[in-house]
Amino acid sequence: MARNRVRKGRPLDGWLVIDKPTGITSTAVVAIVKRAFNAQKVGHGGTLDPLATGLLPIALGAATKTVPYIMDGTKRYRFTLRMGEARDSDDADGAVTATSDVRPTDEQLRAAAAALTGDIMQVPPVFSALKVAGERAYDMARDGRPPELPPRPARVDRFELIERPDADHAVFEVESGKGVYMRSLARDVALACGTLGHIAVLRRLRVGPFTETDAISLDKLAASAEEGPASPELLRPVATALADIPALALTSDEVVLLQHGQALGLLDFVGRIPQTGADGIVRAMDGERVLGLCRLEEGWLRPVRLL
Repeated sequence: MARNRVRKGRPLDGWLVIDKPTGITSTAVVAIVKRAFNAQKVGHGGTLDPLATGLLPIALGAATKTVPYIMDGTKRYRFTLRMGEARDSDDADGAVTATSDVRPTDEQLRAAAAALTGDIMQVPPVFSALKVAGERAYDMARDGRPPELPPRPARVDRFELIERPDADHAVFEVESGKGVYMRSLARDVALACGTLGHIAVLRRLRVGPFTETDAISLDKLAASAEEGPASPELLRPVATALADIPALALTSDEVVLLQHGQALGLLDFVGRIPQTGADGIVRAMDGERVLGLCRLEEGWLRPVRLL
């Protein structure tokens, strides 16, 4: 007789924003959080490289359903470009592959950053999780078979030089959407100035609605879990991830219909429909409680993902 698989751990729902230290992978942070809370289901909202620090949103339980909306949100980074050295990983963890004596001026760096702002085509780092013929690019690179990765569309909303500590280093802030590689931006801004470069320091400052004020350290999490599982009071509500999506208030009858997966005619929502983006996505609300996400299309409100 087949047995139903029972998940181990507590059925917790919510978001935890970790201030990730350097030298640890995002997957390792997820494992630490899962153990600390003794949680059933845990995932993260956007990988950070081991070298990088900063915001790593961790989703527990029902929050994992909202991960795509976090990953699609605006992200803000600050990185330090080290000029004069190309590295195989495009960051300080890699091996030096070439050097250059050229050191651009601040004006040249600003002009190069401006040219890399907006809708661009970007070649990902060879040390990335992209798959090539079923293999991860970083596995191929480690085996001495670095793949030729084609350029991909990327959207960079802001790319600004904010500090020049010395001739070898420049500090930038970047705001971008999903799938933009900071290591590639650092490499490419150096190349555009006629030199070579890589990321020496990288920090993520924002992910969607989450900022540094929302984050806690792994040390604080460990302290919370010293005498048993970490407190659920550390978690933010599942709906926090959807704060940037327009809200639509529903009546009790509409809530029941929606929870049964039924589409609702938009004529009943006249005067209540919020301004939406091109995707027509709204956050369906039962009072202060988020039911899930719906799409306004062809005269109907259709459920997309219910929480």
